[in-house]
Amino acid sequence: MIIKSRLTGSTWRYGILLAIVLFIPASAFAQTKPSTSPSPQPQASPSTTLERRFFKNILSDQKAIWTFPLRLQGEDARWLVPFGVSTAALIATDRRTAAEIRESDSQLTASRDISRLGAAETTGGLAAAFYLVGRARNDRRLKETGLLGAEALIDGLIVSESLKTITQRPRPLEDNGRGRFFRGGNSFPSGHAIGAWSFATVVANEYDNNRLIKFSAYGLAAAVSISRYTGERHFLSDIFVGSVIGYGVGRYVYRTHHDPNNNSGDGSTQHRTSSKLFPMIVPSYDRRAREYGINLAWSF
Repeated sequence: MIIKSRLTGSTWRYGILLAIVLFIPASAFAQTKPSTSPSPQPQASPSTTLERRFFKNILSDQKAIWTFPLRLQGEDARWLVPFGVSTAALIATDRRTAAEIRESDSQLTASRDISRLGAAETTGGLAAAFYLVGRARNDRRLKETGLLGAEALIDGLIVSESLKTITQRPRPLEDNGRGRFFRGGNSFPSGHAIGAWSFATVVANEYDNNRLIKFSAYGLAAAVSISRYTGERHFLSDIFVGSVIGYGVGRYVYRTHHDPNNNSGDGSTQHRTSSKLFPMIVPSYDRRAREYGINLAWSF
C-alpha cells in the first residue's frame, strides 16, 4: 500500500507538470492566430493609450495565458504534439547532455558574460531606453517598442517565476545533476531565455522589414539561451521551454497591443524627428551589394 501511494502521488505531480509545460506555451502561440475567435485583435491606439493601460494590459495578458487551456481546439495539436514530444525527449536526456559539457574557466567566463545580456536589468534597461529615446524624439515606434517590450518582459517574468515555484527543479550543478522535479530548485524554465526571447520578439516584429535588426535580435536571444547551457546554469529542456514561452509571449503582446498606425511601407519609423541632441537613425540595406548599415541625421 505504501508503494502504491507513492506511485500515485508521483504520477499526479508529473501529470500537472506535463499540463503546465504544454499549456503555457500553447496559450502564448494560439492566442495570436487570427482565426481563433477568442483572440484579441490589434488595437489601433496611440502610445499614450499604451502608457495609461500598461498595467491593465498585463492583467489581461495573464488572464489570456493562464485560461487558454479552456479554449484549446483540435487544430492546436499540429504544434502542441511536436512541442510536447520535443520537451519530453529533452527532459529524458537532460542528465546525459549536461554531463557532456567540458568545464573550463574561459568557457564559463564567456557564458556568464553573454548571459548578462538576458538579465532582467539589461533587458529592462533596453526597454526603458527605447521608450525614453522615443519620447525625446517623438518617435512613436520607438516608444511602442519600449512599452511593449517592458510589458512582454513582465508577462514573461510572472510566468517564469510561477513555473519555477511549481516545478522546483534543481540546477545542473545541484542534486548531483539528476534534474529531478519537485526538489526545491528554480531551474525550470530558464528565466533568461524567456526574457531575452520575449523582448527580442517584440523588437523583431516592430522592425519586421529590417532584416539586420530582426536577425540581430533573435541572434542575441539565441546566444543568451545557449550561454545558460554552456555556463551550466540550465538543462537543455529548461532553455528550450523558456525560449518557446518567451517567443510566444512577445508575439502575443505585439499582435494584441501593437498600433498599426506606427507602421510604414519601407520599414522605417513614421513621425520621426531629428534634433541636435538625438539623431534620426535610419537602417539601410542594399540586397544586391550585400551592404548593411545605418544613416544618422541631425538637425541644426
